[in-house]
Amino acid sequence: MNKYLVGLTFCIFLLSSCLSKKADLIIYNARLYTVNEKFDIVQAMAIKEGKIIALGTDQQIRKEFTATQEVDAQGKAVYPGFIDAHAHFYGYGESLQTADLNGTNSWEEVCQRLREFAKTHPNGWLIGRGWDQNDWSKKEFPDKSELDKLFPNRPVILTRIDGHAAIANQQALTAAGIKDSYTLTGGEIVAKNGKPTGLLIDNAVDLVNRKIPAATTAQTEKILLDAQEKCFAVGLTTIDDCGVDADLVGLIEKLQDSKALKMRLYLMLADKEANYDYLFKRGAVKTERLNVRSFKVFADGALGSRGACLLRPYHDMPNKSGFLLSSPQHFEAVAIQIAKHDFQMCTHAIGDSANRSILKIYNKVLGGKNDKRWRIEHAQVVAPEDFDLFGKANIIPSVQPTHATSDMYWAGDRLGKDRAKGAYANQQLLQQNGWLPLGTDFPVEDINPIFTFYAATVRKDAKNYPVAGYQMDNALSKEQALKGMTIWAAKANFEEKEKGSLEKGKFADFIILDQDMMTVSASSILNTQILKTYINGEKVYEKK
Repeated sequence: MNKYLVGLTFCIFLLSSCLSKKADLIIYNARLYTVNEKFDIVQAMAIKEGKIIALGTDQQIRKEFTATQEVDAQGKAVYPGFIDAHAHFYGYGESLQTADLNGTNSWEEVCQRLREFAKTHPNGWLIGRGWDQNDWSKKEFPDKSELDKLFPNRPVILTRIDGHAAIANQQALTAAGIKDSYTLTGGEIVAKNGKPTGLLIDNAVDLVNRKIPAATTAQTEKILLDAQEKCFAVGLTTIDDCGVDADLVGLIEKLQDSKALKMRLYLMLADKEANYDYLFKRGAVKTERLNVRSFKVFADGALGSRGACLLRPYHDMPNKSGFLLSSPQHFEAVAIQIAKHDFQMCTHAIGDSANRSILKIYNKVLGGKNDKRWRIEHAQVVAPEDFDLFGKANIIPSVQPTHATSDMYWAGDRLGKDRAKGAYANQQLLQQNGWLPLGTDFPVEDINPIFTFYAATVRKDAKNYPVAGYQMDNALSKEQALKGMTIWAAKANFEEKEKGSLEKGKFADFIILDQDMMTVSASSILNTQILKTYINGEKVYEKK
């Protein structure tokens, strides 16, 4: 009798195994945020061939499926992989190869770091990025005099944290053919007593950057792969790289085809004739890991370097109002061509004048409600009467919450108290279309999306300043913030049907965190760590 029971049990086991559906990976015992329409939370999901095939309770999934690998999430939070809706992936990788000037407290410290960097990089151009005079006790732009003393025979260019200003030494200015200050559209060669000080604003920076030798293919590959490694460690699975050139597309395709570059990328090509010619001729590029269908245009500069174009002069410098980087005629002509070829236009606009100019052009070209998903990148300072121009033509404000918490110390000085009320108005912007993509703008800000979530919801710095939060009427809820970093960011890229939430049929891009940001206290959010990052069901990062 016992033999028959054992045999029967074995047969039932074999039958159940045969009847079970096959999966490659099962995640169970999780607090899994689907970020679907109902914002459901489940325990488990099954994955096959890089896509989610089922979600449900532990019992449902483990009964219905057998998998090559099972991962016990140990009750931890599982989110869709973070999508950074506005960043500079390639630029960040470049910054990893140059002198890191972030967090410097004085011009003297900048020069000291550069001296140390030069010891290990003895040849060629000296390049650095990350200084911010607003962080110094003497909040003034430096000049090139110290760089000329330290490096009389090497060209040096040190870019401000926002990328819209730089200090170049005499060797760099000479290489660029800059002998005297002169007027140029959308930029400024700052001079004193008729001689360049070395300070370059916006388009003037490009005069020097164009003289820096181009990276070799091997160097470019290293730039991309170094950036990927850092981004996986903070839970990023898709990145919008804003303003690259077309010649980078082929190399990225090659690296992705070889499986070396696994990051999903949404590339915005820079506002250059060669880039328009390339994409208009080739057409949109779309694979599972690459999407090229948009153009990045710059309307103005940055608030920190007073290049943002304002309707009224700067509160702390009444003789300046900033400037547009190109003529309104150029922006409109570009918009017409992009619309004609059915591509997406994404325009950097920070000052209220720049935002108004671009919003009016968008409204004119788009002609009312549409699904073109044209974007205003940053939408940082908007006049009260201009907010509705977003909703009238379904224009997407693409914002970076950490800009508010980085700029809040001095934004009032730049704008004045009344005008500052229309700045960093994330909640007000969200209401225009009912959704809002979020990004970091790295390397201008830190790459970590956890900081984005904190800044969006708490609107304080890491030291709990200000105690009541910064302009809290424009804070986002935790649910809104998580959507902005996942499904809404995907939607801004026309990719909401394939990623941005954990649903059947979508890519298995997800992260496991050591704590649940949706439930922990505000003071604990910044302590959150990414334990594992998965793309297409493949683990690409695990915290050691």
